[in-house]
Amino acid sequence: MDDASLQNSAIRASGAGREPAAPLSGFLTLGMAVAAGVAVANIYYNQPMLGVMQRDLPGPFTGLIPTVTQLGYAAGLFLLVPVGDLLERRRLIACQFMLLSLALAGAALAPSAAILLVASLAVGAMATVAQQIVPFAAHLSSPERRGHTIGIVMAGLLGGILLSRTLAGVVATYSDWRDMFWLAVPIALGAGALMAWRLPTHRPADTSLNYGQLLVSLGGLWKEFSALRLAALTQGFLFAAFSVFWTTLALRLQQPRFGLGADAAGLFGIVGAVGILAAPLSGQIADRHGPHRIIILGAALTLVAWIIFGLWTSLAGLIAGVIVLDFAIQSALISNQHVVYALRPQARARLNTIFMGTMFLGGAGGSAAAIWTWQPYGWTGTVMLGMALALSATLLQLHGQTLSKKQPEQI
Repeated sequence: MDDASLQNSAIRASGAGREPAAPLSGFLTLGMAVAAGVAVANIYYNQPMLGVMQRDLPGPFTGLIPTVTQLGYAAGLFLLVPVGDLLERRRLIACQFMLLSLALAGAALAPSAAILLVASLAVGAMATVAQQIVPFAAHLSSPERRGHTIGIVMAGLLGGILLSRTLAGVVATYSDWRDMFWLAVPIALGAGALMAWRLPTHRPADTSLNYGQLLVSLGGLWKEFSALRLAALTQGFLFAAFSVFWTTLALRLQQPRFGLGADAAGLFGIVGAVGILAAPLSGQIADRHGPHRIIILGAALTLVAWIIFGLWTSLAGLIAGVIVLDFAIQSALISNQHVVYALRPQARARLNTIFMGTMFLGGAGGSAAAIWTWQPYGWTGTVMLGMALALSATLLQLHGQTLSKKQPEQI
């Protein structure tokens, strides 16, 4: 059975939600893409500003801010995103944007690195509202266009990831890093207002589970679906490799070889935005031909990107490598989501929790490992770390797909 048939049969077997989904218009799809990008951007503002923040708040804790923010995001994925299978989603999304704005204000007011770490943890947790939006878009979309819809929303999410670095780098250079967090407050409130205005009301199909049972069921889903485990672990390694680069980029550019500041690190977000083009394209290919070849290609291109970083050490090499890296990560991400969302439609929020939670745990681990590797080994050690993570993802995916062909999973 091919991927499209498998997906459609899974959807028919599982049934739809309690209420028929409202038609997903082009305007609403675009609005969800923008809101997802606005939400996820908040966990990346600190990366190009890290050098500036370390000068303002010196000490060992400041360097951990990117890691703690991503750990907060991972915690939010496991503790908050499953609630999307339990509560009415429009109200949940609007409330979470409001709480995000409060966390951002706390980061802007933080008097010390320790307080900033606490605020960053909250920012990361509340920014998971982006992962309430993505499975909701998949639910509202028709099955034959689900990959395309996910691709558009994820293009907005990737745009938020990349352009956030550009915005933060410019603000930190010409104003102050605290001003970036103050600027993010009304942006988050605006995105929440847009979602409250345009999203349809949606209640879960199965409300028999309480919150504790919902969390316990995550383990059952992980155990049940080998395709979920393969997708999550592969993307975890890939996002770790992605985070290694973006965590150390500002430090690399500050070296005497380049002598560039936070604004230059932020501008790399515009360069990497070329990867946005991969999202709708990957979704369309997954709709037509299945996602598995795209996943392997994305993993292999991530390895190629790190080889470029290692062998081509000029500024041009960094630019070329980041284009390949962002294109590769986004292609694999969309295709892995295509696999995951077809497994059990009524549990999409929880499936998304497991998938994205594993991915961002990988990202947090990559950020931490990058900082620890940078101190003694510099760029050479960073490149070796990135290559090892990308190679692990490629080999894991090849092995997993080989096993799945020998023992196809039944849904």
